[in-house]
Amino acid sequence: MIGILYFVVIIIANTIGAISGMGGGVIIKPIFDLIDYHSVAAISFYSTVAVFTMSISSTLRQLARGQSINFSIVLWISLGALVGGVLGNSVFEQLLLLFDNEKDVQLIQIIITVGSLLFAFLYTRYPWRSFQLMTYSGYLSCGVILGFLASLLGIGGGPINVSLLMLMFSLPIKEATVYSIATIFFSQLAKLLTILFGSGLARYDLSVLLYIIPAAILGGLIGAALSQLLSAKKVTSIFLIVILVVLFINIYNGVHLLSLV
Repeated sequence: MIGILYFVVIIIANTIGAISGMGGGVIIKPIFDLIDYHSVAAISFYSTVAVFTMSISSTLRQLARGQSINFSIVLWISLGALVGGVLGNSVFEQLLLLFDNEKDVQLIQIIITVGSLLFAFLYTRYPWRSFQLMTYSGYLSCGVILGFLASLLGIGGGPINVSLLMLMFSLPIKEATVYSIATIFFSQLAKLLTILFGSGLARYDLSVLLYIIPAAILGGLIGAALSQLLSAKKVTSIFLIVILVVLFINIYNGVHLLSLV
């Protein structure tokens, strides 16, 4: 039953995530928190697998349909994302060791996620002056920040990816979504490798992946196909609506956790 529920959530989340460049994890993570069936570490792992799988299927679909990608930009941002992903997962594991109650770690994730959601909403709705940091150090620094947050929060990348790419490099939203998804692949790859060679997979119920991986592939393919059909204005509208919905889910989860303290 839980596998089927996860399957439905992931298809919907990854479809929206592929369209908007959020990656799906920003939706999957709080909904899995709300369902509250698995541990914080397991939810973060399942969300990572789902978003990683989606990033592969979505990027391949975009390339097959002729989407142009500057691989030099992807390379430097992704290199930073790999480093940030390792750092983010290391901090996450340290937080689990630091706090006796894993719900405290979950609350920290929620607070940082809410902050990133507010930044993304305000920047997209009321655009500030953007920069044109077209340097390798700029791409690398951006990647480290995005990879760190994606891995620490277990959300793949989320809205902060798209917003920060638009802010730092003056990219239009549809182009930013493409680079966001490519960056998500490397940050989540780093997280998965860190888990594999660190704490290992023994603490996770891997049978759930039989539902998660197919759903993630389908969501990525559907989202990439729809992204080609939608205008930049519609992508922006979807982006803002999803931010608000996920913001309220995170706030609800945070208030619920505080009531248990």
